[in-house]
Amino acid sequence: MAQRHSDGNKLLMTVLYMVAACSAVPINDLLDRASQRSDRLHSLSTTLSHDLDFNFPPIGRMAMPRPSMCHTSSLQTPSDKEQALQVSESDLLSLARSLLQAWADPLVVLSTSANTLPHPAQSTISNKIQELQEHTKSLGDGLDILSGKMGPAAQLISSLPYRGGNDIGQDRISKLVNFNFLLSCFRRDSHKIDSFLKVLRCRAAKLRPEMC
Repeated sequence: MAQRHSDGNKLLMTVLYMVAACSAVPINDLLDRASQRSDRLHSLSTTLSHDLDFNFPPIGRMAMPRPSMCHTSSLQTPSDKEQALQVSESDLLSLARSLLQAWADPLVVLSTSANTLPHPAQSTISNKIQELQEHTKSLGDGLDILSGKMGPAAQLISSLPYRGGNDIGQDRISKLVNFNFLLSCFRRDSHKIDSFLKVLRCRAAKLRPEMC
């Protein structure tokens, strides 16, 4: 019992030390790290899309849902850099966190579905989806720390529930189309997150708008 209590105290002290260490990191450095992670996230999702394009049936492209069908489409976000530069730092971070959190459940669906995806590169795709999950979790933890430094507005998160279910289809074409569509939605959102964080990093460095 004493040993278990001692181990619990060590774990608590480690967590407290990590929180204190992160709290001491300047916002500029945290934004640099977050931007690097978001860049990797978007790059990985783009690579995955290219992997899927290999051996993707032409009829599948015709059956792909419109981007407006993505479960995060209801969130009002800046459409370009100029608009993003007009949004407050706290609101930009809130938007990035809302988009990232909205993918917690869909990424599980992608990960589970990738294990049986009828595609020649199935193993590679499955491994990259797992990597995508890891980077998303790491980025989310970093943005949580950032939001604590940027005030209540940055901590607000819009609810964007995923209602697509766990089944991406029964036949080969349906599975490939639905998987590809879900991944394309993630790729679009990862680009937004990366763009918002790069604008935040630029503003924190006090660069001129045209330099962002």
